[in-house]
Amino acid sequence: AVHKSPLAAPQWIAEQGLDCYEYQCGKGVHVGEDTARRVGENARKHGISLSLHAPYFINLANPDPDSLQKTIGYITSACLVASQMGASRVVIHSGALMKRTRREALDTALRSLREVIRTCDGQGFGHIALCPETMGKINQLGNLDEVLIMCGVDERFIPCIDFGHLNARTHGGLETYEDFEAVLNSIENALGADRLKVYHSHFSKIQYTDGGEKCHLTFEDEQYGPDFDFLAELIYKKGLTPITVCESAGTQAEDALVMKKMYLEQKI
Repeated sequence: AVHKSPLAAPQWIAEQGLDCYEYQCGKGVHVGEDTARRVGENARKHGISLSLHAPYFINLANPDPDSLQKTIGYITSACLVASQMGASRVVIHSGALMKRTRREALDTALRSLREVIRTCDGQGFGHIALCPETMGKINQLGNLDEVLIMCGVDERFIPCIDFGHLNARTHGGLETYEDFEAVLNSIENALGADRLKVYHSHFSKIQYTDGGEKCHLTFEDEQYGPDFDFLAELIYKKGLTPITVCESAGTQAEDALVMKKMYLEQKI
């Protein structure tokens, strides 16, 4: 629904036979209260569940105090719009290593997240789940284990598992049924069955190089993964109800429908 105005998007998405919409604030939170409320009304009218993607330039791992204040500002602005829309989840990027060890970057991010959650609670956004996202480049913070540790800061955090990113940063590590099952088992072991059941996710095929993610592809691509088949089977078998957002390049709705069909075929 890239070409639709946000107000028209919920109806269009419903007409395609889909049921969720991730509102993009990647380039900054530039949406007025009136628009936010109307998007929310349209989504409820058409049975579309809403999430919101906070600005891409958030870096929880930046040790600079001014940077942290900016990050908190971006996240609370995103939560405000989510709140006005009735979106229950805000997806946040984990950050960059900035020439430090993974552990140093992670420790900084954990401190930042504690500050973020305190501020969100203080501003009345305690009802919104923050979703740290697995990142696609190796020199970014946000491999699976790091995201699960970040979600350990507060039980309201829900991991955003970007399967294309995980596949890219492991150079094709999501290939078999067991590979996908291992990801789901890791979530359950770290955060428990309740959070596994409702995990958030992005799914697309992604081209990668030695450093990880290069660019998003469509499901037509035969060279790069991951494929959704095994995950569809696992979601059904384990009785999970994740939100799955398709991030294919230009064929988001079409590929999202392919995934929905794969899932529904498991029930037959």
